[in-house]
Amino acid sequence: MDTGFAQADAENDFLRIRRRQVLSRLVAWLRREPDDVSEILPFDEVVTALGRTGERPLGLQLIPLDSVVGSVDRTKDFDRYFRPRSQRTRERWERLARAQRRGETIPPIDVYRVGGLHFVRDGHHRVSVAHALGLRTIEAKVTEVTTRLDPNGIVHRGDLITKDLRRVFLDRVPLSGRALESITVADPWSYAELSETVEAWGFRLMQHEGRFLDRETVARRWWSEEFKPVVRMLRQAELIGYRTDAEAYVHLACQRYRLMRTHRWDDEVVDRLRTKPGA
Repeated sequence: MDTGFAQADAENDFLRIRRRQVLSRLVAWLRREPDDVSEILPFDEVVTALGRTGERPLGLQLIPLDSVVGSVDRTKDFDRYFRPRSQRTRERWERLARAQRRGETIPPIDVYRVGGLHFVRDGHHRVSVAHALGLRTIEAKVTEVTTRLDPNGIVHRGDLITKDLRRVFLDRVPLSGRALESITVADPWSYAELSETVEAWGFRLMQHEGRFLDRETVARRWWSEEFKPVVRMLRQAELIGYRTDAEAYVHLACQRYRLMRTHRWDDEVVDRLRTKPGA
């Protein structure tokens, strides 16, 4: 409980939030959770994975505190919930906590906005104090960063692998709109397999037509002339199962040479198409 003395309460605030940080690490260790669960999201890695396209200043705004999930350069000092990782920041942290409790004017933080996520450029301690005091919003100077992919689905640092591989897939197979929405896979490495498959299909198409086709044309024609008809046949044969359309297509493509070599479509081959890859 608060004592009413800003100095003592600020000290208690810091000890409490440090204790929570240590306990969260202990719980993560007991649960054998991945190391990235408690990691603050690094701004540079996020925008690289999503494909940065530009930025624009939005001015001062009141933003939800729980939308502040990352940092530009202080990823080692705080955890995902901006709890201090050590005693090193204690003096500065408590000074801000005292000022906050006394009602003094606190400068707004400076953040980058990527989709609905915010990354701190300046003001990490202010965010940490706001969390400790149970605040829900914080004033911020916002700069919006636009990216090729949206950040939906990014929760932990490991999620960046999926976004990065999907971005690389789009560099190689530049789809958009409904076509892009139809390409989803659970295993991010399937994007690499799909890229190889589309490029091989495009190479055969250029050989057949005797002319060069750019990536946009190959992607568009692959989706309409190859992907959609094949997926339609797989559905009619009840071979999609628990997989997404793209996963079923990739699995069929990986079996292409087996089918070409055996020249047969019997129960054994159909069973192979229904079986999970690697099973």
